[in-house]
Amino acid sequence: MPDSSTAAASGTRAVDRAALLVSTVVHADEPLTFAELQETSGLAKSTTSRMLTALERTELLERNGAGSYVAGPLFWLYATRHDPWDELVRLAQPTLEHIGAATGETVNLSVARGDRVVQVAQVDSTYLLGTRDWTEVDVPAHCSALGKVLLAYAVIDLPAGELEQLTPSTVTDPDLLARQLTQVASRGYASTVDELEIGLTGLGVPVRGSSGEVIAALGVSGPSPRLEDRHDEIGRLLNERAEQLSGLLRRRTRKEGVA
Repeated sequence: MPDSSTAAASGTRAVDRAALLVSTVVHADEPLTFAELQETSGLAKSTTSRMLTALERTELLERNGAGSYVAGPLFWLYATRHDPWDELVRLAQPTLEHIGAATGETVNLSVARGDRVVQVAQVDSTYLLGTRDWTEVDVPAHCSALGKVLLAYAVIDLPAGELEQLTPSTVTDPDLLARQLTQVASRGYASTVDELEIGLTGLGVPVRGSSGEVIAALGVSGPSPRLEDRHDEIGRLLNERAEQLSGLLRRRTRKEGVA
């Protein structure tokens, strides 16, 4: 029968191995497969399997839809209580980069903070003529595609009183705006053309959280002439990528996930 010092040493090794696996997953830029974790850690397959099972059971790690390992719900719970958007931005970055490479245009991720729409991540246009840096810029929700997504799904409410008209194309009539917001779900995306700035078009789609609720908006913006005939094409691309991103969030088992 092993003595207490041997048992303590064995317990310490187990903790070290578990910590190594968690650290490897958390620091990775993308989900890791079992084989990648086993190779990186240098642990035996049986040990890796046993450790990963325990880490899933304790919600320190979990598997995504493809079976690869990502940070578990406990990390999300901690993040939402301290900086709720850091983990969302980290997970979304590859999605933004893919959309940017496919379209060449500026890509943004937007969330609601109170009654405001705030851009929390951006990938810049590959064109010399692109759009400005919108991160942390306060944009009226009714004249941006991302804002219209959050309005359409009641993540935020329209401000009381008369809506600001930033350009001649800005929709400020409540009835017309209400019809546009109703169309967002049926069409699959929100759009603005010259409403925020003359010559600027934006397209946006919803990103859903663990319970299916809309928690963010993902969109593309660029010069109106360049995007004029690409609304449906980019709308489909945005929806495909938003669904993949939503899939990373949908498996979260705690209600306190990003919301």
